[in-house]
Amino acid sequence: MPFYYQIKKTKEGKRTAEKLLALREQFDKEVPKRTINDTLLLATWNIREFDSPAYRERLDESFYYIAEIISHFDLVAVQEVRKDLKALKKLNNILGSYWKYIVTDVTAGTAGNKERLAFLYDSRKVDFGGLAGEIVLESIKKGKKKYEPTKQLARTPFVCGFQAGWFKFMLTTVHILYGKSKANDPNRVKEIEALAKLLAKRAKDGAAWSDNLILLGDFNIFSPSDITFKALTDNKFIIPDKIQKLPSNAPRNKHYDQIAFMLNKKHLGLQKAGVFDFFKTVFKEEDEQTYIPKMGIAYNKKRSGEKRSKRSKSSYYKIYWRTHQMSDHLLMWVELKIDFGKEYLERKNPIKIRS
Repeated sequence: MPFYYQIKKTKEGKRTAEKLLALREQFDKEVPKRTINDTLLLATWNIREFDSPAYRERLDESFYYIAEIISHFDLVAVQEVRKDLKALKKLNNILGSYWKYIVTDVTAGTAGNKERLAFLYDSRKVDFGGLAGEIVLESIKKGKKKYEPTKQLARTPFVCGFQAGWFKFMLTTVHILYGKSKANDPNRVKEIEALAKLLAKRAKDGAAWSDNLILLGDFNIFSPSDITFKALTDNKFIIPDKIQKLPSNAPRNKHYDQIAFMLNKKHLGLQKAGVFDFFKTVFKEEDEQTYIPKMGIAYNKKRSGEKRSKRSKSSYYKIYWRTHQMSDHLLMWVELKIDFGKEYLERKNPIKIRS
């Protein structure tokens, strides 16, 4: 459970406590309970510009909501962690000392957007296995002994090895280039194809740290019918139907986020999957009036192409401000079986007992 002792007895503090209780009720209805030995609750979440003052600083209450959400899972891949780790450290402090994080260096270049990738995990349940690295694509062979550098992904993917219970796995998180606002931007397709092909090759030639590979994060995939999605499945990654049916952006009309598997068959233990829509509970559309003082003069400012109207103000709150408090992505999660003790014992003792 996160630590809430710094919530003050103010109007905002009372609202924060009320919303945290409501979030817990939502979790009770929508997400399985965490277990000690049986299952792993794994999630991926692009937390928008974590943290950037683009639409004023995140409120303290927003950090508490983010911490509450993450605390209901065992391991969470986080995208869009910014150069300054102040926000990540603040979040980790609320989660408590059992929670650890592993984070990449800042991705250089304009396309990298000064972002990092991170894993947050509850060390009481999940062990870091020692493997940690940023994935570099192989050079292009141009002759017997001649190679040329290949174009790398705009944001370098991050891979770590973990173990939970009997389940040992490699976890790779990505934030794929968005590019142009169309379903199959060629550069986006190339990035997904190159990464999926490299990971599949490592799995095939036995070079992987584990034969259980999970690839997850923000792929900026518009739809499961797109070439971008096919780039994963063509390289033998399995995306269960449960996940394919889950749009993950805030308006629930795009399939940006994905969780793809390349697992040892005896370890394909998917139980349940979902996306958690926190806007059902916090920063709801009807809460707009509550936050006008927090939004400041920008709320009343006329934006390009908009008329001064109640609708334009609401758009600012709904599309911009609140998504910078929480995110424009919903959290995607899966429940995986991690206790394979029974199956192991049955393999050790294959004699069937006749009734």
